[in-house]
Amino acid sequence: MTINCNGKLIDLSSPKVMGILNVTPDSFFDGGHYKNEEQLLKQVDSMLNAGATFIDIGAYSSRPNAPFVSEDEETKRLLPIVELLIKKFPKSILSIDTFRSNIAKNAIEAGAALINDISAGLQDKDMLKTIASLNVPYIMMHMRGTPQTMQTLTNYDNILKDLLFYFSERTAEARKLGIIDLIIDPGFGFAKTTTQNFEILNTLEGFKIADLPLLVGLSRKSMIYKTLNITSADALNGTTALNMTALNKGASILRVHDVKAAMECIKLYEQLHAS
Repeated sequence: MTINCNGKLIDLSSPKVMGILNVTPDSFFDGGHYKNEEQLLKQVDSMLNAGATFIDIGAYSSRPNAPFVSEDEETKRLLPIVELLIKKFPKSILSIDTFRSNIAKNAIEAGAALINDISAGLQDKDMLKTIASLNVPYIMMHMRGTPQTMQTLTNYDNILKDLLFYFSERTAEARKLGIIDLIIDPGFGFAKTTTQNFEILNTLEGFKIADLPLLVGLSRKSMIYKTLNITSADALNGTTALNMTALNKGASILRVHDVKAAMECIKLYEQLHAS
């Protein structure tokens, strides 16, 4: 199970880590954290040295009720960072967290390797065609509505079946256009209650029927800190616990804020299953 990232084949049969780099002022955990170029480069260097295979750059916060950001503003935040990281870390594999096709195109042309779309192409009618023309790996997440409306859209008949139907439709559309490398993300916290998030995690192995790599993004999310009655700043231990569950149930990529802890989790998981 491999994906082609700028000519480099990444084998996802062994779990990988995607480090989160939010260049927004308002992300739920690390918004506005990087005040200058030096701090940002230090963070990326730390994630790469800790073992991150991918760095996922987001310039539009997708937390619940996040304010709207114009395409122009997202571009101004994102592209200089892509260009900087390609210059400083030319061997890095950059993922772009965007649902806008023009931004995806510009970022890939600047040197990024894959696109991570929270809307699976539903927010921009040109996204799937753009991904097909760029011939890059594409992460499709499940979400309903927008970050501004998603938490009002949590009614499901059967959440696992509904998500599997969603991914069967989106992957069929992608395949029709010739998109080869697809990854699916159940979208923990997106149009889902805490109870529903745990239900998805508990039945995560059900996504194996899609026969696609599975990305899991649980890092410091509210399902952890609300359950434990703590803050996101104190949610690393809970994140690690749930990441191990996700690995045991088939996750191929862990998308995290804390790369070192996730890599240790993967190392222990692989040792556990070595015999």
